[in-house]
Amino acid sequence: MATEDKNRATAAAILPLVGGAANVSSIAHCMTRLRLGLHDRSLVQDDALKAVPAVMGVVEDDTYQIVLGPGTVARVTPEFEKLVEEGKAEAPAPSAATSSAPQTAEELAAQGAEMRAARKARNATPFKLFLRRIANIFVPLIPALIGCGIIAGLNGLLVNLGWLTSVTPALAAMASGFMALIAVFVGYNTAKEFGGTPILGGAVAAIIVFPGVANIEAFGQKLSPGQGGVLGALGAAVLAVYVEKWCRRWVPEALDVLVTPTLTVLVSGLVTIFGLMYVAGEVSTAIGDFADWLLSNGGAGAGLILGGFFLPLVMLGLHQALIPIHTTLIEQQGYTVLLPILAMAGAGQVGAAIATYFRLPRNESIRKTIKSALPAGFLGVGEPLIYGVSLPLGRPFVTACVGGAFGGAFVGFFNQLGDAVGSTAIGPSGWALFPLLDGNHGLGATVAIYAGGLVVGYLAGFLATYFFGFSKELLAEFNVPQEEAAPTATPDPAPAAATAKAPASV
Repeated sequence: MATEDKNRATAAAILPLVGGAANVSSIAHCMTRLRLGLHDRSLVQDDALKAVPAVMGVVEDDTYQIVLGPGTVARVTPEFEKLVEEGKAEAPAPSAATSSAPQTAEELAAQGAEMRAARKARNATPFKLFLRRIANIFVPLIPALIGCGIIAGLNGLLVNLGWLTSVTPALAAMASGFMALIAVFVGYNTAKEFGGTPILGGAVAAIIVFPGVANIEAFGQKLSPGQGGVLGALGAAVLAVYVEKWCRRWVPEALDVLVTPTLTVLVSGLVTIFGLMYVAGEVSTAIGDFADWLLSNGGAGAGLILGGFFLPLVMLGLHQALIPIHTTLIEQQGYTVLLPILAMAGAGQVGAAIATYFRLPRNESIRKTIKSALPAGFLGVGEPLIYGVSLPLGRPFVTACVGGAFGGAFVGFFNQLGDAVGSTAIGPSGWALFPLLDGNHGLGATVAIYAGGLVVGYLAGFLATYFFGFSKELLAEFNVPQEEAAPTATPDPAPAAATAKAPASV
């Protein structure tokens, strides 16, 4: 009960600081963040919100995102939803008089219009909107990927040890059942995201995993159940949405309930069977082959680039393009070899934060921020350190990327030697990735290589930041006692990626 009270108290503290219940248009959450759609962004009290003990940071994107951390966000969100429902039933719509924003309606409208225009210019490009849709399709699948991935790892360990042989078949079924039907879930979410009927998207995608497709020949060869995987399911569901929308426009209302779903499944299904499955299968195979070739031949160099540039990709929101690639690799090989390398970016961030702690011994506010955010950073939740420490300071963000590059190079080098290090799920990084590790040379070697990469990332990020992360001007400004809870200026030019607003846990 105490835990429930704590979660409700957190939700109750957040609600008035985002403008009250009437200002909330939508509520969702991912692994670490409470994502809110807001009617009026100017009613949000950012500084007060950041001061709430459970809040690790805030991020503004197409939704207003409050970083609460893994586990906490899943418990606070239901309480927040209850409070919003109660508040909307009791309270009138928010007004300018309830916030510290400009008091006149004209000023408030002008400020809101300016902010909306700025956000639209930054984030509403067709490519970024497409990537957001891709993320919205796959992010809801992450909890199942994590749970099944951990069970798969446990089952593999028990099989190798020869323990509990009567239980391991059941564990294998639990671990594999979701992956066997992941195309259906992708199809369902895709149709939902693109404005179609979700169950029709799932129905068309289910064709891909139906065993009976093995009796069908396309492009001169027999199809295989699962051929095309999640990419085929995504394409099939998008096609189903367009067919359904066409039917809604032209089919008479009296016949809609019979004709529209029939034509949607029939047309989309035929195109999927005699086209998309083959094409998506070839693309999926090419992705797997390229990932293997990249790390087998590029090794340390490929790891250096991937680990070093992941933080900027996160800042720009471009990391979302990797989600289908990770999922395809997990579906094909049982694990993605890219995620452990990309996770090194978080290690570099942790090392940079520790170096900042020692380089600014007089700035208690920044040191306090680092001490409170480091535990989450070790577990792969990087937003508090990024937005509270390295990004505002500028240079430490760059040196954190250096740490990620060296950690990535370490893991990539062993991949080139033939020791593949992969993750059976996407989402976690840092120490939280250990239960999900898998590879081709036994769990011990895989864990040792990944742990070695983390250590290299920590050390490289620390050394690069300690010796090159602070100019004399930066030290003069920030190595002094300050009252603020975090740096508020950027004396050194921050990297271009600092202008983006859509990070993920790293």
